[in-house]
This record gives sequence, structure tokens and C-alpha cells, in this order.
Amino acid sequence: MRFSPGSTSICPTLLSFLYLTSTSLAADADKTTTSTACTATSRSGSFFDLRPDIALKKNPDGSKPSHSNGAPLVDYHAKGFDYGFNFTLNICASVVEPVDEVIGVEPSLWKNVSAYYTSKGDVYSLGLESGALISRGKELVLQYTGGSPCGKKIKREADLESRSPSEREEDTPKPTKTAAATKTWKSSKETDEPKRRKSTTIFFSCDRDASAGAAQVSFIATDPEECSYVFKVKSQHACAGVEPHKPGSVGPGSIFLIIFAIAVLVYLLGGIFYQRTVAHARGWKQLPNYSLWASVWSFTCDLFVMVTSSCARFLPNRRGYRYISGSPSGRGRSNREDENRLIDQYDEEWED
Repeated sequence: MRFSPGSTSICPTLLSFLYLTSTSLAADADKTTTSTACTATSRSGSFFDLRPDIALKKNPDGSKPSHSNGAPLVDYHAKGFDYGFNFTLNICASVVEPVDEVIGVEPSLWKNVSAYYTSKGDVYSLGLESGALISRGKELVLQYTGGSPCGKKIKREADLESRSPSEREEDTPKPTKTAAATKTWKSSKETDEPKRRKSTTIFFSCDRDASAGAAQVSFIATDPEECSYVFKVKSQHACAGVEPHKPGSVGPGSIFLIIFAIAVLVYLLGGIFYQRTVAHARGWKQLPNYSLWASVWSFTCDLFVMVTSSCARFLPNRRGYRYISGSPSGRGRSNREDENRLIDQYDEEWED
């Protein structure tokens, strides 16, 4: 098929096709995805996914969950060393082994505790579960808040409870007139002040050792009032990667198609406008660089004919035709002699 100068105008059909194409691509571009828990994307485009490090609970029958995919099935533990207590925590989720009788936390929130330690049989929460992973520069941070109460007053009361009765009497100041006068004011002030609660900050570092296995949790420090606890986690999933393409989101291929469609649209519309208004072209000649595209189409057609004709001689029918025309038995020679004899006979009759 060749371009014909006398063809009807293609402008309306072409514009409709390009409009539909650009509309569908724009609709795909408008689709966005929400952030997923325990994942983060930095400003440089690096993607972090710590979901494989979340410790999962076993099924009631003791089997592994179907979606575990190698995830740990027990809580993470960290030694407190000089702090005196060991810690239990999970990443982006509550602890696998449930806790109860948590100091200073409502019973309805016990199931949401993500980090805690035990002291003399009492459970102290270091924060409730959260999947809000944050990327701050080169640091990957996760925070738990809303733990057990803390502060100077809580610590002082805990110290007094740990001492003997005689030591308590020695350390307890005797009441004075000034103290008695201000007792009511101090008690009301302490009551009105909001309680501080323990919180946890976890820093993640990349561990490229493939043989390391599960993530490793280490206790770093706490503040003097024992309200903020800092942990460090080394994990292979904390290494920067590329965000996988999600259904409904715009990937690199879609972006390339959008740019390509816009470029083709500008080229065709601009060329058609120029050919109609300046060159006064009609029909297929309205296309920009019509002679170039027509020659390319003609060359493609000629090349196709050449390839098909060159391949046709290898077909079985052509080989059979050559065998018949070869006449290896001498039948062709006898036929030519008969023809010559007949011609000589006609010549003799003509001379007579």
C-alpha cells in the first residue's frame, strides 16, 4: 500500500486517535499510591522496605503463617548490659508474645506494646506499635511513643521503694512550717503537670552480609530520666533499593510512553498545521515529511517482495519443475528431432 496524493483528509481521524491515546495515558498518570507501613522513600529516590524484618505470630496450631516468607517468628531481644535490664521488642508491630499488667498503660493498649522490659516482675512499656518509618538523610528512623510513665518523680518513687525502711526515714526530709505551707501548692502543681511517657527510637543501618540472617538489635542508651531509649538495628533490608512498580502507579515505561506520545502529537499537529496553512497541501501530503515517509514505505514494500521472491525458489514446487525440465532420459532431444522433421516437411510442401 502506497500513500496517494488524492486520498481524503486524514486530519480528523488522526486527531481523534491521538486524543484517545493521550487521554488514556494521562488517566494512568493521575493514579497515585499511598505509603505502605514499614517502608520509606528518601528524597534521593532510595527505597527502604523493612516488612521482611517484622516478627510474625504463629498460627494457633503452631504452624508458620502462609505469608511469612522467611520472617522471624520470635521477638527481638537486646541486652541492657550496665542498664541492668534486658529488652524485648518488635519492628513496626507489637511484640509476638503478649504482655499484661503493663505499668501505667490502659489494658486495652497492652496488645499494642512494641517494646518493653521487666523489672521485679513489673512490665514497663517503651512505646506502642508504629509503622511510620522515616528517612532522614542517610539515617532510617522508627519511633514508638506512649509507653509507661517516666520522669523525676517516677524515678524518685522507684528509688525509695527499692530501699529499706530505715533508709527511707533517713532520706525523707522532716516537715517544716515552710514546707507545710507550700505542701498544698506543690501537690496541686505535680497533679496538673502532664505525665511523661517512655518512648523508643530505633536507628537502622545497612548490613550487606547475606549470611547475617535475621536483624540484630542493640541497646545504645537512655536519658537520665529514663524516658527515651535508643536502639540500633543492623539489617540487610535497611539497604537502599529501588521501589517496585505497583499496579495502578506510573512506572518508568509509562513515563516514557507519555513523553513519546506528547512528542509524536507535537510533531504531527505542528507539521499538519504548517503544511495546510503555508504549503496549502491536502490529503496525505499534509503529513510532515510526506516524501520521506512515502519513500520509506515504498522501500519496505520492495524489500518484502525481494525477500519473498528469493525464498520462493527453495520451495518444493520449484525443485520439481527443475527436475521435469532437465529431461535426463533424452526425451527432450527426441522431441526436438520430431519438431525439426515436421518443419522440414512443411518446407518441402511449401516449395512444391
